[in-house]
Amino acid sequence: MQLHKRDVVDAATSLLDSYGIADLTMRRLARELNVSPGALYWHFANKQELLGAVADRILESVGDVSGGWRDRVAGTCGRLRDALLSHTDGAELVSASFAAGQSDAMARILTQLSGAAADAGVDPTHAELAARTIVYYVLGFTVDEQSRLQWDAAGAELPDEQSVLSDDPSARFEFGLRLLVDGIAAHSDSVVGGRD
Repeated sequence: MQLHKRDVVDAATSLLDSYGIADLTMRRLARELNVSPGALYWHFANKQELLGAVADRILESVGDVSGGWRDRVAGTCGRLRDALLSHTDGAELVSASFAAGQSDAMARILTQLSGAAADAGVDPTHAELAARTIVYYVLGFTVDEQSRLQWDAAGAELPDEQSVLSDDPSARFEFGLRLLVDGIAAHSDSVVGGRD
């Protein structure tokens, strides 16, 4: 049986969902596929490249969002969070791949958010920085959210001062996102008279 790149990504994604990112190793993946570890390097030069392909698989559902710039930011971020939460350690894996420049899907998402920021009136030289700030928020929030879910699944109790953070995570996410969007609007209004 010939091993295809998509088979490797499918198996890696399945291992991620079953065991988490810490146990997603090339050796374990090779065992799962009944091949030698060297066979994987025919398809991926290194583990970072493989994780980038898994990140792209995770992010497939984050498509284009239409509407005004606010709707595009909110819709893209909501879809991004949902995609990250749909896989064990999804936010951590995508964050690592993004930092390493290994995810084509994250590049596409950045382009979408940069366009929305530019449409809001953000200076073109700062539109990508605005998009990155939004992405950093979504990734950081979701890494924290997934960590809390894992602690909860393990039966750990959070200290009382953390209890406010265990309330509705979607409401907390939307509140933070509104702060960012309102900040973009305020910055744009003060610079060039931003628009909705």
